[in-house]
Amino acid sequence: MQTDTVLTAPQTLLADDLSWQQDALCAQAGPEFFFPAPGSSTREAKLLCGACEGRVACLEYALTHDERFGVWGGLSEKERIRLKRRQG
Repeated sequence: MQTDTVLTAPQTLLADDLSWQQDALCAQAGPEFFFPAPGSSTREAKLLCGACEGRVACLEYALTHDERFGVWGGLSEKERIRLKRRQG
């Protein structure tokens, strides 16, 4: 999995464009994959995200809306924080 994703202007979503959620693989899995208990593995969620066509849009959404919990776009909370620091 690539964690060095750099989001560019063409990939930026409008704040209310949630069409990527319609076909997202996470909609077929339970929330326990994407919001695991503290200290639990996020590996299963990241594997599912890696196969999802909406991964980039999901990550962009999480970064834009400052999602602080769970796995979004294949990245954990800490990974998203690091990505934002590198981009900022």
